[in-house]
Amino acid sequence: MKNNLKNILLVEDDLNFGSVLNDFLNLHSYNVVLAKNGIEGLEKFKKNQFGLCILDVMLPFKDGFTLAREIREIDKDVPLFFLTAKTLKDDVLKGYKLGADDYLTKPFDSDILLLKIKSILKRKKITENKENTKFLYDFADFSFNSKLRTLKYNSEPNIKLSPKENQLLKMLLNHLNDLMPRELALVKIWNDDNYFTSRSMDVYIAKIRKYLSKDSRIEIENIHGEGFRLIVKK
Repeated sequence: MKNNLKNILLVEDDLNFGSVLNDFLNLHSYNVVLAKNGIEGLEKFKKNQFGLCILDVMLPFKDGFTLAREIREIDKDVPLFFLTAKTLKDDVLKGYKLGADDYLTKPFDSDILLLKIKSILKRKKITENKENTKFLYDFADFSFNSKLRTLKYNSEPNIKLSPKENQLLKMLLNHLNDLMPRELALVKIWNDDNYFTSRSMDVYIAKIRKYLSKDSRIEIENIHGEGFRLIVKK
């Protein structure tokens, strides 16, 4: 799926309502992936990159709040909209505590939804553009240029990184001293999160560890079942 910001995951068990909303968003140039329950929604989220998720609260097998929590473990930044047929204060508060960007009560005006989507994606695009413009990183005694794919330690010659090493190191540095979720890296770099790509990523992590082992202040921590954390000690 191209143009990730235009990709929307819609998880809705009312197939008639979901189909109508799907068609409406398609007419406005959004690429919608429709899932009918929470389990299917998570599977589809793992297999694609989305600019926005619209989740019904009441879903079969796995409710929208549980699904949102699992999505947040993979991607802490993807915008989340909740849909609900009832406006219970506790549910609204629960949704916002999970990091919801908006909460819509059915029935709602589809044009208002469209404006909300455009607004949140515009803000996300500005944020991503700022992140993508950064390509020079200085940490400990290393200098990293993600445009040239070069890693330099003190006055030693440059190390030329492979494209995947480059992407992975940049992602680790963008999450410096924080968790880089395993599934997020797999989806963004390998476009999949199956067993074989996961093992491939472990190999690349080992290579990056070797490059960075020149400085004892740097550590890549493996957080079992969650991901990795690049730590730079002072």
